[in-house]
Amino acid sequence: MLHLNYLPVATVVPTEAGSLISAPGIIITLVLLLIPIVVLVGLLLLKASRLFSTLRKIPRREVIEQPGMLLKNVSEEANIHFVASKRKAEVMPYTDPELTDLILWYIITAAFWLVFGTSIGEYVGIKFVAPDVDHYSWLSFGRLRPVHTNAVFWGWSSLGMLGLGYYVVPRVSNTPLLSIKWGWWSLWLINGAVVTGSIFLMAGINNGGGEFREYIWPVQLLFGIGLLITFFNFFGTVAKRETKEIYVANWYIVTAVMFAIVLTIVGYFPTWQDGLGETITQGYYMHQGVGMWFMLFSLGLMYYFLPQQLNRPIYSYSLGILAFWAQIFFYTLIGTHHFVFSAIPWSLQTIAIIGSVGMLIPVISGTTNFLMTFKGAWSKVTNSYTLPFFIIGILFYFTGSMQGTAEAFRYTNLMWHFTDFTVAHSHLTMYGIIAFMLWGCIYTLIPRLTGVEPPQATVGLHFWAAFIGLLFYAVPLMVGGTLRGYMWMGAKPFIDSVVMMAPYWLWRAIGGTMMWVSHLVFAFNLYKMIANRQVQQAASPAQNSLIQITTDGLLQ
Repeated sequence: MLHLNYLPVATVVPTEAGSLISAPGIIITLVLLLIPIVVLVGLLLLKASRLFSTLRKIPRREVIEQPGMLLKNVSEEANIHFVASKRKAEVMPYTDPELTDLILWYIITAAFWLVFGTSIGEYVGIKFVAPDVDHYSWLSFGRLRPVHTNAVFWGWSSLGMLGLGYYVVPRVSNTPLLSIKWGWWSLWLINGAVVTGSIFLMAGINNGGGEFREYIWPVQLLFGIGLLITFFNFFGTVAKRETKEIYVANWYIVTAVMFAIVLTIVGYFPTWQDGLGETITQGYYMHQGVGMWFMLFSLGLMYYFLPQQLNRPIYSYSLGILAFWAQIFFYTLIGTHHFVFSAIPWSLQTIAIIGSVGMLIPVISGTTNFLMTFKGAWSKVTNSYTLPFFIIGILFYFTGSMQGTAEAFRYTNLMWHFTDFTVAHSHLTMYGIIAFMLWGCIYTLIPRLTGVEPPQATVGLHFWAAFIGLLFYAVPLMVGGTLRGYMWMGAKPFIDSVVMMAPYWLWRAIGGTMMWVSHLVFAFNLYKMIANRQVQQAASPAQNSLIQITTDGLLQ
């Protein structure tokens, strides 16, 4: 007879409110939660202080009324604008028009999938507040949710990163891209995968339950081929570089593409897709997709665009390499921390928790490197419309990653897993880190390719709507998720936890709507930068030499 030994869950349920606050992982999460809120309040107070200071300096003028005239002798001496003037994009080395077209189409299609995917997400969020809004099978939550996640993963984030990568990889290698034609093939294959995958998911044709693996294998094969072409393109470009060393940005970017190819093979190869093997594979695939594809690639972009915007070299090349190897070592171990208390061997669960704690090394190293690069240049933030996006990305890189470590402990895993807390965490990372970093890079690069700046007022609207919307989305879900997990651990009826979550789901919808509106504004800004693009003139050899010397100084 089979005997099952159940874990004594009841013995770990706290009996007092104080014990909940002092539980492992809770305190660090509360601290991490306060960091973005304090930054938000600080930024708003700083803006208000400068506004009032400016208003106090307005010179008083005598106003004379005359027939047929409302005001006379109005002066613009104070030079007060609704939006403070920001620094314009600097001239960059000449870029091949064919490469420019390729990059722009990657960014355009990425923006399309951002608007499409988050429109689906907005509708899914409304269903939490009004679940009976429709009764069509192809609009059901179970079909639309993977359409949303896969569109923003493989459409928006992946295409956005690759488009930016097609600029960075040849630029820091000081050599032309190996093949622009291959770049177009990759673009069409990946877009084809997202289009066909979305249609199949809405039709109810999917891979059978693996999160972020919902695309059936022929669809994902298109994506994998696109990645393989990209790898050969990037690797061949780096191999024929004219610089002696490989700059750290290319370390991150090329390795990220390599890991994405491995993930596609591991996630879809049928040999180990049964029983516990499939569960372990799912943990590996899901987490490596976030950490070794999206995160690694985005960090590589940061190592180029952040120093370029600050006009100073990265603080420490050694810290960048330390973070690189530490992330490869520790992040590849942590997938099964999503299956704590499952039938997976206890030792494997423990290794995942240890690996999660080990992620302190790359996260602290990377955050320190980025923030120290700002040393002596913080004054540039107020005059830049790109640096605030980078700062928020760095902020959430630290807080979101540390939150992931806190969630890995057995007690906090027992409380938060399967609740809305996990949804909040995924948005703090994929949105707060990846999306904000990509937006900062896009606003940095596109004006240099097209010669057209985005409207500064709408860039500010995009930033604040996305940032505040993310907080309105994530904070209530973290609070509600904690209370819900606490109710489950206390053996409360499930329906009671559903009723309790109703107001938190309303805040989720409000925050999600603000985020969605910010994406429409971003699409508008992108249109303004591209629609009236100017023809870039080839720089003279002397100008290119001067720019290259400056670039080399930044990247050494």
